[in-house]
Amino acid sequence: MRLDKIIARNRVIDLRSVDLEGALQELIAASAAKFPDLKPESLLRGLLARESTMTTYLGLGVALPHVRLKMSRRYILAVGRSRVGIRHDGAMADERVHLIVMLIAGERARDYLQVLAAIARQVRERDLVDGLVNAADLDVLYERLLGGFGGIRPVQTQQNRINRLMFREAECVAKGADCGAIMVFGDTFVGGIEPGVLRSKLKTILVTRNLIEPSEDQKDFSETIQVRSFSSQRMAQLRSAILVALTRGVIAFTDRICCLGGMTGSNQFDTLVVVDIEREFQTLLTGQMADLLPEDVKPEVLERVIAVATELAVEGREGRPVGCLFVVGDNEKVFALTKPLVLNPFFGYKEEDRNILNPFMDETVKEFSSIDGAFVIRGDGVVESAGSLIQATDSNFNLPGGLGSRHAAAAAISVAANCIALVVSSSTGQVTLFRRGIMLPLTEKRR
Repeated sequence: MRLDKIIARNRVIDLRSVDLEGALQELIAASAAKFPDLKPESLLRGLLARESTMTTYLGLGVALPHVRLKMSRRYILAVGRSRVGIRHDGAMADERVHLIVMLIAGERARDYLQVLAAIARQVRERDLVDGLVNAADLDVLYERLLGGFGGIRPVQTQQNRINRLMFREAECVAKGADCGAIMVFGDTFVGGIEPGVLRSKLKTILVTRNLIEPSEDQKDFSETIQVRSFSSQRMAQLRSAILVALTRGVIAFTDRICCLGGMTGSNQFDTLVVVDIEREFQTLLTGQMADLLPEDVKPEVLERVIAVATELAVEGREGRPVGCLFVVGDNEKVFALTKPLVLNPFFGYKEEDRNILNPFMDETVKEFSSIDGAFVIRGDGVVESAGSLIQATDSNFNLPGGLGSRHAAAAAISVAANCIALVVSSSTGQVTLFRRGIMLPLTEKRR
């Protein structure tokens, strides 16, 4: 869904309140002025009840209060800015909230978590947040919201002659090698890729760490895949991007793809690679989609788990490397092969609140990653438990040297159940996927 379609100028306001409840009342009043069927008192109670169970503070001085209720519209979005700052229980003692993005969703909005996640991703970009908070007036703030939520990024680099030449040559190579698509690594450029310069009749896939939702007349790419780069090396996102594209059905096992990229932030394409997918993944795949993705696992769930695992590998926790294990899918079989090491921290919460697709789960999962044991996640994204001991064994599997019990458990459970296991190594930071006991490194080891 295009986020800029649910933003209205009359619901972008400057806040006078210095506490969260007062700020929410102002945003609700701005919304009810346009939609009089809203019930302000019950809406406020719902927002505050959500706040009491799980904080909606995202960091960078931004809060994203949200609630679902019965209404004919799918979404209502209201944005409030406070230059002075608002007290928020979820923020650190010396922090203040300067931007509140309030999302009201109808009960029939099926893509609720995806919309919530898309908004959360956008307002985690410091440049965008600073631009919104420091906007000269509300008209400028509204225009910047449209730009930021519409996927329009300021281009900080010229698309020069060499880059255009590299793309034309990529098209020639793709046609000559009978490739099914061109995969472009957008993080090569600091400010994104200028609209219109990379249009092609061939299927073109953009790979980037930042989700971009261009307007229809600027849509140069058939598909956008959000994969965090593990390093600044050329096409470091390659394997993860191909895996996501396969699970989405964007490309097929039998395809060849032409990949175009360069050093992250270099503003220069300098690498052209043709990848035969069947050969690259030959140990893992046998030619059927069911072989890669268990039938009960949604593609977007696997994508999100890969993203969280990669963020843990890159950032660690409080400056220290963190090792952890995620088991996704075939929950009945997995539960029969696990036992709790600690009291389950996810027990008793609503499924919506503990779904890995919920952006507010990111920090929760990262916080519990230091607990020994595995995260057990349903195929629809609901986190069933953390701190689970895997009791499956696979005596026929020989791990490469240097890998320990966490990798052994991942390999064993992926054989015993129809699931996918993802491991973050505490010693090397490498992210590894296991499927039917077969190991597929998604990132290189950290030096």
